[in-house]
Amino acid sequence: MLSHWNITSNALDSSPRVPHVEGENRILSFLPICHVFERVLIYVYQYAGMSIYYAEGIDKIGDNAKEIKPNLMSVVPRLLEKVFDKIMHKGEELSGIKKGLFFWAVRLAERWEPYGANGGWYEFQLKIANKLIFSKWRDALGGNLSTMVSGSAALQPRLARIFGAAGMQIMEGYGLTETSPVVAVGMYKDNYYKVGTVGKPIDNVEVKIADDGELLIKGPNVMMGYYKDPVKTAEVMTGDFFHTGDKGEIDADGFLKITGRKKEMFKTSGGKYVIPPLLENDMKQSLFIEQIMVVGEGEKMPAALIQPNFDFIRDWIDFKQNGVGKTDTEIANSEIVINRIQEEIDKYNKHFGKWEQIKRFELTPDVWSIEGGHLTPTMKMKRAIIVGIYQDLYDKIYRV
Repeated sequence: MLSHWNITSNALDSSPRVPHVEGENRILSFLPICHVFERVLIYVYQYAGMSIYYAEGIDKIGDNAKEIKPNLMSVVPRLLEKVFDKIMHKGEELSGIKKGLFFWAVRLAERWEPYGANGGWYEFQLKIANKLIFSKWRDALGGNLSTMVSGSAALQPRLARIFGAAGMQIMEGYGLTETSPVVAVGMYKDNYYKVGTVGKPIDNVEVKIADDGELLIKGPNVMMGYYKDPVKTAEVMTGDFFHTGDKGEIDADGFLKITGRKKEMFKTSGGKYVIPPLLENDMKQSLFIEQIMVVGEGEKMPAALIQPNFDFIRDWIDFKQNGVGKTDTEIANSEIVINRIQEEIDKYNKHFGKWEQIKRFELTPDVWSIEGGHLTPTMKMKRAIIVGIYQDLYDKIYRV
């Protein structure tokens, strides 16, 4: 239950973090208004006197952005991942010096640090990359987009660097429905931004780290309680502090970093802890992987259910191989595709300890979607439902 003051206080306390540019500030909104993240951001934009334009649909975002030329958008990591995958796909289609320049710019962007921390020579190269490569990326989103506010799920630091280098800074935030929702958010001015963090807590919101690493929140934004459920409410409250279920840490500069979710973390039968989002975010950097969900609670090893990037793989098969079927089901069952994705898994597994590496995986034969029940309206995975849909693949991993 969220009161009028819960939401109003959160909008007012979040407002100082909104970036302004001279002239009219235009917002492109596409996330569901029934979701508290977008709803409160709309109030924040209105309070700041900004013009809000509503996208015609998620498939029309590119066209709408070109039409209205937004300065700011609220996004979710899944959208940014898809946008970047399309950019990289176009880069793969280039040839000669154009392709070389494209990937030089991407490699440069992967090393980006805010506030010119990489020094003059890096910034000089970045200006060249912006003129030759990144300006085209910005043009595809209207040409004026300078800031995106990302929430709902963890953002890959690599994407924060790449879009930041391209002049479209991503301010990652953190919050929950129970906190109305904003707890912390980045802001580029006044050194309130650091890659890999969700910024600093907003005014009037206190963040405390419990002994087990859990984030506890206190402030006027904390909910009144769960509707007609005092028992559940009592379970998540200690005095005025709300237990988020998320783990995190606050660094020496006051920046909040989310390190995992207690509910998503699981233990294998060998007693080793695994944090799925850390593995998933790394693995999704692969152009071959559209979605990945790490499983293995109570099992002998971590494994994964993977939705291949069917569109990319279709083009890759055309270029690399002949005679392979092109339907989603044929791709998911192709030994060529399975072996190639195994190479990707092996590459990213090296970033993790042996106990948390993905030992086996299965490819799903269809696209994970909101309509199919795999994803929430903000494109987060419904983990229990996905396992249920692909119970046969799960059993194939652990029971065969």
